[in-house]
Amino acid sequence: MIMAEEKREMTSIVNGKNILVVGLARSGTSAANLLSVLGARVSVTDRKPRSSLEDRIQMLLPAVTVLDYDEAGEHIDSHDLIVVSPGVPASSPFMRKAAIKGIPVIGELELAYRIVMSHHPPPLFIGITGTNGKSTTTTLVDLMLKEAGFHTILGGNIGNALTGELLNAMDSEQKAAGGMARGLKAGCIVAEISSFQLETIEQFQPNIAVLLNITPDHLDRYDSMDEYTRAKARVFENQTPEDYLIVNADDPVIGELLAEMKPDRGGMPRVLSFSREKEVEGVYWRREKIFMNLPSPGLKKALMPSVPAHRELISAGEIRIRGDHNLENAMAASVAALAAGCPPGAIAQTLRSFSGLEHRLEFAGEYRGVKFINDSKGTNVGAVAKSLSGSGRIILIMGGLDKGGDYRVLRGLIQKNVKLLILIGQAKDAIYEALGDLKETHRVDSLRDAVALSVKKAAPGDTVMLSPGCASFDMFVDFEDRGRQFKRAVKEIAGEQ
Repeated sequence: MIMAEEKREMTSIVNGKNILVVGLARSGTSAANLLSVLGARVSVTDRKPRSSLEDRIQMLLPAVTVLDYDEAGEHIDSHDLIVVSPGVPASSPFMRKAAIKGIPVIGELELAYRIVMSHHPPPLFIGITGTNGKSTTTTLVDLMLKEAGFHTILGGNIGNALTGELLNAMDSEQKAAGGMARGLKAGCIVAEISSFQLETIEQFQPNIAVLLNITPDHLDRYDSMDEYTRAKARVFENQTPEDYLIVNADDPVIGELLAEMKPDRGGMPRVLSFSREKEVEGVYWRREKIFMNLPSPGLKKALMPSVPAHRELISAGEIRIRGDHNLENAMAASVAALAAGCPPGAIAQTLRSFSGLEHRLEFAGEYRGVKFINDSKGTNVGAVAKSLSGSGRIILIMGGLDKGGDYRVLRGLIQKNVKLLILIGQAKDAIYEALGDLKETHRVDSLRDAVALSVKKAAPGDTVMLSPGCASFDMFVDFEDRGRQFKRAVKEIAGEQ
């Protein structure tokens, strides 16, 4: 078990220390700035050439020093701590050199967590991970708590680095003092967490951990599915009986993980579940309704509402977001919010009003009876499978940077629900080999070409869906850039017809 004294030492540790931040994406930039405000002497570096990093460098505070990647490696032993961005694998030569030199290495998530836990009193920490549904579930939990009047900070893999949100939460007095002695102006931290972030945790111990699902993903980074699964499971490795672990009771991989759990660090966390298939302790789906079935008491830091067993929370017709995957997200968010002390009324009201996230099965327009759906956040095969699980007559646009997924698992859904397959990006040949024999399939050079072809081929009643099943970095800045370019192309091309 991690003692409170250990958790509260971060500000004093970083003050006056030489700290190197590796990686200048959002999380690296945010971590560097926060460390600088907390009194550290901060340097940053990135493998990319400086000419491509100017926009990020302009966002750094004046006291932060930018080092050439090779220069940083040569002087690596002059640093007391290295903070690594999620995109930098532990197997990289830079990280191996740090290990040989015995320099402590932590990730941006671990840094944010230690800083959060140094505040008096520390806020409740909710960490949400899984292969698919993280962003929707994390957003729902945050909105549910806000609906109930909680003061929350939302961050992590959802797009806004947690260290950046902590810096934003500091007022000018606190920044000038080099810390947040009076504590955060938030009772809850709600964080989306990726497997990459979990690779570099040490003390990270969320009061409430949510594990949504585990399906193959990022096999371009991990040597096996087992290695990826173990990375995800780290979200609860430091939890104790004072914490909650919330899991998908219908996911077989998670079921195997729970069967292997052994008491450690003072004991196992309390497990709550959500399920579409059976009654569980947590929340479950039955007769087109979500029911609550909760134990008591709740967390010491958040009194779980007293709810009679098997009480109805909300009916299907009231939930604004649609689809089986969103039902799971809604249930996961509901039990997490309940564990944090959120009253059922606020949870139900949020589910009635939340219309979904940009780039996740987002309605992008309708032209001449053809609907266009932007699912650019569907960056793995499992996400595509969930998006195809509804009705048929889909013109599917897939492709991008291959992540090592097995596209063949989509064969049944392609055969059943897809009318036409249009492939783009670096992975288009691999996808063609796996799926191209099932339906009419075209390989094109750009997303705009894919949209133009889909408009030409579509008939009233069809749905054109961008659900890539791949990363975006071969052709786009990120999945958000890809989704916005899709919507722009739909508006421009379909509007010309």
